[in-house]
Formats: sequence, structure tokens, C-alpha cells
Amino acid sequence: MSPDDIPLLFHTSRRVRREELRDFLGDLTRRVARGRTIACLIADDAEIRRLNRQYRGKNHSTDVLSFPAAGNGQAGDIAISIDRARAQAAERGHTLADELRVLMLHGALHLAGMDHETDSGEMARAELRWRKRLGLPGGLIERTQPKPVKALR
Repeated sequence: MSPDDIPLLFHTSRRVRREELRDFLGDLTRRVARGRTIACLIADDAEIRRLNRQYRGKNHSTDVLSFPAAGNGQAGDIAISIDRARAQAAERGHTLADELRVLMLHGALHLAGMDHETDSGEMARAELRWRKRLGLPGGLIERTQPKPVKALR
């Protein structure tokens, strides 16, 4: 699969380096999704809110949505809010491109069948391993977990 064949769609006029993200998505397709195609839409909050309402019945925006495919060599689709990604990158002190990659990885793990809301930490451990391999900053699951308490002496 050539980089031009990777389905990366932008429903927003905000500029990011599409080639780098397309290459990263291709890497996720090969490594995380084991060759099953992942399509990624990067859109504004309004579009993500519409998708979340339509497919999940939740009337609010979110940072990333995952839509598993029903076979045909496809893993599924990911939809990412560039508005949320930009804000989260600023909060965390890293680049927008890094935040988009973190969100793509999180979505790809969901497409691979993982669910941090119902498992016993498997997705969190997988996200941590993949982030280290891919050189990414802190992941979504890690951000929502409480910090370990240090023992007092």
C-alpha cells in the first residue's frame, strides 16, 4: 500500500502536515491493525459532535471516535476533532501533530478490539507499549487515571 492509498480525510481548513500523518496512519495500519485498513477523518468539533450524536446518541463533541468495520479487510474508521487536539496539545505542551498521532493510536487500538472502559487494563498497557515504540507523549488513558500515591516515610 503506497502512502497515497492511506485514507486520511480533512473536513477542516486548518493546516497540518498531511504527509506525516498519512505515513503514521499507514504505520498504524501495518503494525496495530495488522494490515487491515484504517480510514481517518480530521474534522472540527461541530462535525465530531454530529457524528457522536448520530452514532452514539451523545450530544457533545469528543476528541476521537472509532467505528469498527464489519470485515472486508478493513479495521474501521477514526474521526478526530482538530479543535480538541489543538487544545489538548497546548495543555500537554506538545505539538498538534503529536496529539493527532496520540488520538490516532488510541482510535486504532479500539479498532483492534480493545476497550479501556470494560477491560482490566489491557488497553492501557497496550497504549503505553505502542506510545513508547512510536515515540509519542502521554496517552489518553494515562491522562484519565489517578496519579499513584507515593508512600510517606
